[in-house]
Amino acid sequence: MTERIVVVGAALLDDGHLLTARRSAPPELAGRWELPGGKVEPGETPEDALVRELREELGVDAEVVERVPGEWPLKPPYVLQVWTARLRPGSAAPRPLQDHDALRRLAPGEIWDVDWLDQDVDAVRQVASRLEAGAR
Repeated sequence: MTERIVVVGAALLDDGHLLTARRSAPPELAGRWELPGGKVEPGETPEDALVRELREELGVDAEVVERVPGEWPLKPPYVLQVWTARLRPGSAAPRPLQDHDALRRLAPGEIWDVDWLDQDVDAVRQVASRLEAGAR
């Protein structure tokens, strides 16, 4: 049996808004939006991976808040797990650094205004319901 590889996604919440990133690579994903994140490396916890990925992709210092219930299949052997996160006080403002060319802060009523990657849609639904319930 092939061991699954966890990909972490960040529901980076800031003042009631969700931060999303537009892919610039690879070409088949370019122009679509996702929750920023990436693969958990060997010996790394998902939470540590999320903090590292946000630093690499967005140039921010973030802290993990809590796991969003659920796990979503990606292309085997990958699965997506999502955590809510927030910027640490004094963190730089998010900016697209790696594999992204734009960022947007979406209010609850704007969540579906972007063209999400297919594999992120179910996770975003979970995040959206939390955001509507007032998660920070």
